[in-house]
Amino acid sequence: MLRPPLPPLSRRRFLATSAAALGAAALGDAFLREPTAIAVTRHEVPVPGLAPALDGLRVALVSDVHLNDGVSPAARAALHRLAEEQADVVVLVGDICNEWSDLSDLAAWARDARGTLATFATLGNWEHYANIDQYTAARTYGRAGVELLFNSTARVARGDGRITFLGLDDPVEGHPDLPAALSGVPTGEPCVWLVHAPGYVDRIPRDRVPAPSAVLAGHTHGGQIRLPFFTPYLPYGSGRFVEGWYHDTVGPLYVSRGIGTIVVRARLFCPPELPVFTLRRALPQGTAPGVRLDSARRPSRH
Repeated sequence: MLRPPLPPLSRRRFLATSAAALGAAALGDAFLREPTAIAVTRHEVPVPGLAPALDGLRVALVSDVHLNDGVSPAARAALHRLAEEQADVVVLVGDICNEWSDLSDLAAWARDARGTLATFATLGNWEHYANIDQYTAARTYGRAGVELLFNSTARVARGDGRITFLGLDDPVEGHPDLPAALSGVPTGEPCVWLVHAPGYVDRIPRDRVPAPSAVLAGHTHGGQIRLPFFTPYLPYGSGRFVEGWYHDTVGPLYVSRGIGTIVVRARLFCPPELPVFTLRRALPQGTAPGVRLDSARRPSRH
């Protein structure tokens, strides 16, 4: 028996059906695929005064993992990406866990997140919300072979080259003390700053401090849930910063989209990110400072 032909779709019905299909696809992407589709972005950073032995040093920035009630798929995917990259230095720039009860998971996770030369961590607002103090965090990270920087510095050496990493307390819920941290920076030595919330950087007078080689931050999640050309929400402490490079601050600032999620375990038009920075004595010919040299990797299947 022949079926009667289907009635033609009206333009309004076609648009409504298409919008519903696109909305369902976007929701599926936001909840199922995008939270673990970690984009590895690569950046060449010129560092004045960098010793020849440190040319090519690779630094991986991990922020906003938000371990909570176990290790999330996104946190596991981040470890897989870090294992692939084998960065010399890994920096864990705050909001790595959410609650005091997550500290055992933090220690186990951080043990597998280390760089080949050194790994440093700072506190974010969520560690402060959980009342995880400096000493508890230092002990927990220390068990994993990670050094907590709390308004303090540490040096990385390779051959006869030295570079300092300066880590500040979280600016939103903590008390960053830049003068105290700067007292540990040798005069004229390259220095990379680590600070969780980037809005703080705009409060630093450029003419009163030595310019850092780079400032690495997180906190914003890149907006986490975004619309094309529009970011509806950024957490307090983000300031004017969303993601990527900013060259109009005290030093070149990079803001990562981070790894995890808050409130809703979803991302839309804002995949998680693992930025990897290669420090250079001089840029390749024709390359602008801070430019991405590699686009986002394919989504992780892990």
